[in-house]
Amino acid sequence: MKKGTILVLLLILGTMLLGITYKRSETLYAGGGLWAPPNNWNPITPWAAVTGTIGLIYEPLYMYDPISDEMIPWLAESGGWKDLNTYELKLRKGIRWTDGTFFNADDVKFTFELAKQIPEIHYSTIWKWLDNIEKVDDYTLLFHFTEPLYHEWTTNLYQLPIIPEHLWKDRTKEAILTGANENPIGTGAYLAETYDQDRMVYLKNATWWATELLGIEPTPKRIVYLRALSNNVALGMIIKGELDISNFFLPGVPTIKKFYGIHTWFEDVPYMLSDNTAFLFLNTTKKPMDDVQFRKAVAFAINSEEIVEKVFEKQVLPSNPLGFLPLDGWMKYYDEDVVNKYGFEYNPDIAKSMLKDAGYVDKDGDGFVEAPDGSKIELSIIVPFGWTDWMESIKIIAANLKAVGINASAEFPDFGRYQDELYGGSFDMAINNFGSYLSVTIWTFYHWLFFPISDYMGNGNFGRYDNPEVMELLDEFNRTPFDDVEAGKEIASKIEEIFLKDMPAIPLWYNGMWFQASEAAWTNWPSENGPFHYPSTWAGRWQLGGLMMLTDLKSK
Repeated sequence: MKKGTILVLLLILGTMLLGITYKRSETLYAGGGLWAPPNNWNPITPWAAVTGTIGLIYEPLYMYDPISDEMIPWLAESGGWKDLNTYELKLRKGIRWTDGTFFNADDVKFTFELAKQIPEIHYSTIWKWLDNIEKVDDYTLLFHFTEPLYHEWTTNLYQLPIIPEHLWKDRTKEAILTGANENPIGTGAYLAETYDQDRMVYLKNATWWATELLGIEPTPKRIVYLRALSNNVALGMIIKGELDISNFFLPGVPTIKKFYGIHTWFEDVPYMLSDNTAFLFLNTTKKPMDDVQFRKAVAFAINSEEIVEKVFEKQVLPSNPLGFLPLDGWMKYYDEDVVNKYGFEYNPDIAKSMLKDAGYVDKDGDGFVEAPDGSKIELSIIVPFGWTDWMESIKIIAANLKAVGINASAEFPDFGRYQDELYGGSFDMAINNFGSYLSVTIWTFYHWLFFPISDYMGNGNFGRYDNPEVMELLDEFNRTPFDDVEAGKEIASKIEEIFLKDMPAIPLWYNGMWFQASEAAWTNWPSENGPFHYPSTWAGRWQLGGLMMLTDLKSK
């Protein structure tokens, strides 16, 4: 068939898809995590896969509930440490892949060992501390570690999707690493039914194992995940009931709740759960950001309360000095004594005093301080153009810094340039939150903040803070058994002290788990009064509560 003919057929198919009308009482319309036309369902490349690929189609061994701080056995029936170096995993019996093949230990073993064969796979680093996997029987595995990293392991248990050996074992390396994996076969509650430029359509798996084994079933027959081109478009859609659940940041939530009955997690401020922490990264390889006293003065100069009120309409909360999300799993490591002794708060007078004591004074009378050597200070703060909430936030930050004598301006490069400057290390200051998201352990948070330095910093530590001691402490924390909280606290406290003393990055506010829901077609949404499910439909988040949310929804 000629390429031109294929293109015509695809265009006709797309037109037909747009004209399809699904029964409203069976269809959930969702949005907030689809920013490009669907083109990838590969669980090996989760950063590129369409939202729902992991969680709805492919499933992990465990779920994680961040509200209760519980690891929930899923494909696994149970798991635990037989000794300090051996983890025993027992799998559920009676689970099938959607092609009818039974799921068993071979699939789990294959998923992990695939990363040993192909080191380019993102979780291949586990083989630096995992020695081998022993298959005891079809539903029991023993993971033998040379040096178990307990916190990292626990994270993998709910983040790593399991793939079917019988369908992947003969794929080429190229197909595994870069293939689109169309028509994906998983164990999950939904199938990939169809897609178009502006949507991904999921169809309920009528033979999903959890209905029989756990007694649960998602209510919507279909999920139509829509690609809205802007927050304002999403706002109009949810007001009109065309969108059932939105995970966009939407301005005006207090107003739309009042006049349109839109549902949020909290009935009143802050309306949203906290999902991740927005940090101001300071490039420690540049002057004056290489001066710890200057960085600490910046921390005291910024008014996060003003940002929360003026930009986010109090939909979120200002961060604590450590950036810890207000979750039980994180706050149990929060050392109040360390924070009281070394922490910071908005106080421009202290900021001015710190600058003066460190030699930063206005020598030429222009209203801005010069460096101790007399050189001018002109700094930029960057966020991507179009990220309107962050754009408004750094305008406030720039004004806060100018108020204490630091000449700083807000700049809005396109995302490509922002990313190049952030990862390449050419920026002065920048807002980022890419790795501060909630997880089962603060290890992921600190791993992002203190990531080892390389030429291209794509995984965190954008300010290139170099401190071998903190890396050693973080490794020690990772090697501490997950349930030995007291030992973990002792190590975490030392990390917290170093962070607050050196201030390599400044936590500002918690970005919300943006969640607005219409009750025009569906009710019984998650809320502070229950059901208690984390209401996220973002990629890689369905296993944190989004799937369970679907099981409690009621059609009107």
